[in-house]
Amino acid sequence: MTSTAESNRIESSRRLAVDAARLAAASHCTNVVILDVRGLSPITDFLVIGTGTSPRQMRTVVEEVMEMAQQRGDRALSTNGMDGGSWILADFIDIVLHVFSPEARQYYDLDNLWGDARRVEWQEEPAPIS
Repeated sequence: MTSTAESNRIESSRRLAVDAARLAAASHCTNVVILDVRGLSPITDFLVIGTGTSPRQMRTVVEEVMEMAQQRGDRALSTNGMDGGSWILADFIDIVLHVFSPEARQYYDLDNLWGDARRVEWQEEPAPIS
């Protein structure tokens, strides 16, 4: 059984993941998914994965998500790949945002690597996680 504080933290993380996925999709990322990796990963709760259209668009998506998160009081602990063109990562501790080029998305195949993870519906308002 989880405590109220833990439930609130998980729900806040889920909302951030959903908002990040929606923002990525609105910014022209494709194949956006959220994976619930609680119990599978000791590092994070949710992975948000999307495919970008160009290095510039990928950077813009990550910057917009970081700005949105900061306005909510969340901050990226770190980023990686902002100068590259194939994979950009923003680590918010409870969620990790991955924006890939189409080739890198296929090569690293995080969707399959985390195949046991439950997918979180983000296009409609999902029910709270229990």
